[in-house]
Amino acid sequence: MSHFLPETDAVLTAARGLAQAHAGLIEVNSSPLYLRARDADPARTVALVSGGGSGHEPLHTGLLGRGGLDAVCPGEIFASPHNRQIYEASAAAAKSGGVLHIVKNYTGDVINFQIAAERLRHDGIPVATVLVDDDLATDSADSATGRRGTAATVVVEKLLGAAADRGATLEELTDLGQRVVAHSRSIAVAARAQTSPTTVNPAFELAEGTLDYGVGIHGERGIRTIARPATGDLVRRMTDDLLDALPDGPDEVLALVNGLGATTELELNAIAVLLSDELTARGLRPVLVVPGTFTAALDMAGFSLTLTRLEEGWAELWTTPTRTPLVLPRPSLAPGSPAAPVSTPASTPAPAPREGGDRALLDRYALTVTQVRDNLTKLDQLVGDGDFGDNLAGGVRRAVKLADETGTDGTAALAEAFLNDVGGTSGPLFGLLFQHLAAASPADGGAPTVAALAEAAAAGHAAIHRVGGAVPGDCTLVDALAPAAESLAAARDTDAPEAPLTEAAQAAIRGALATASLRPRRGRASYVGDHALGVPDPGALAVALLFMALADIHEPATAPRLPAPGHITVL
Repeated sequence: MSHFLPETDAVLTAARGLAQAHAGLIEVNSSPLYLRARDADPARTVALVSGGGSGHEPLHTGLLGRGGLDAVCPGEIFASPHNRQIYEASAAAAKSGGVLHIVKNYTGDVINFQIAAERLRHDGIPVATVLVDDDLATDSADSATGRRGTAATVVVEKLLGAAADRGATLEELTDLGQRVVAHSRSIAVAARAQTSPTTVNPAFELAEGTLDYGVGIHGERGIRTIARPATGDLVRRMTDDLLDALPDGPDEVLALVNGLGATTELELNAIAVLLSDELTARGLRPVLVVPGTFTAALDMAGFSLTLTRLEEGWAELWTTPTRTPLVLPRPSLAPGSPAAPVSTPASTPAPAPREGGDRALLDRYALTVTQVRDNLTKLDQLVGDGDFGDNLAGGVRRAVKLADETGTDGTAALAEAFLNDVGGTSGPLFGLLFQHLAAASPADGGAPTVAALAEAAAAGHAAIHRVGGAVPGDCTLVDALAPAAESLAAARDTDAPEAPLTEAAQAAIRGALATASLRPRRGRASYVGDHALGVPDPGALAVALLFMALADIHEPATAPRLPAPGHITVL
């Protein structure tokens, strides 16, 4: 996002854009800059005012309106607002019962809000402050500033907004806000720093395969850099740290899964389920599990987890409808319910895996794909959307699981998994190839004949051409499959060929590597034109790997081999 900020008055221009998108809901005061809600609930007697550095949207401006805030003071990117902004916004929004300031615990924010509060008191306007300090990464006895204020601010603003619309007094709102803060803790991680608006480069560098643990929402480095664990293990570690720091209290919790700007909804929803499962396993009741981007750090690739122990009535405050730019999720989980269950077919006893067949091919291909998955992904990122390595590896894992649980032969399991469960373009095309190769496997578990393999490869090639139209030279998987099929057909017609599978594998390898010199005419790589030149097609490489695995099983003395796993570059 910071690649396209206006060169001047970026924050004011963005504020005007928000008001333009929500006409009748928000108004902008340009000097000093603040935004006001135009449609306050008539029952409200206390104005809620917040603000802070820009770059955290939709915090705070997304909660302007009924059920939320009365005024917001945006500073420059990652910089606190000036006390004049806060003072004039508070004076303009003040109601009969006064003004409550909701302040994140950062030095600049605290000082400027305090000065504004002194000026309001001098004018005779009642004012109080709720200081949000939820970030356990900065919870140190050696620090005079205390914990930073981060995503728990969303929880505070939402609960207080609902309570204010019920006519709560300044004293009642202050007490509620302080209790919500005391019941809340957050922790954040990042895999990539935010883009600096000045340099248009990442604000800091992280080595590949690492995460910063305990980052701040202004792009502050984490308290430590760690080797990147599996996502489930990371969520478990974050949950443990949160619960160790969270004060004792009710077992019912609100769990906020917050994206830091570049984390997708897909990822946040998945993390929400992992977190819910972790909490349930520890005897807690995740009454509200709320994924989304609420407190960003520009476009940082990361997320934070916030836990709030819920007192009686707080869940109802969260689910109270709002009229604000940000529509917060309103989970309908009953108290104590885990995440919504996923229906699965009734299980039946699985037969034992069959001996023989082509299970060895499945296992060898699975090992090979695991070794080169990341390399295939990197190649696909250059010519497509970067999902090929994961899709291929995921399909192979499903096939292994299917073979283990049902006794299905290896290539038949590959066919079923790829045809039924692997999406995208290449998944079902590989499924067609596996379907025909499965027919070449003898029922007695012996080695397939060259004639059977030649027929299967040719049939698979023909099926893929009928479906997708690709021919050799289009820079697709066909560029490896066609020469392999031709090599097997030639071997079939030759008396006693010496190593037909090795020759077919070598033909597939040559065909796959030759795609680097082709300008793609089909498939997703065709969209990037000349940018694909010099990059071998990942699908063609995967076909070559399949024939290499086949040769390695039946002709181990001559089969082409991959380098050691730690030194693989692709073939």
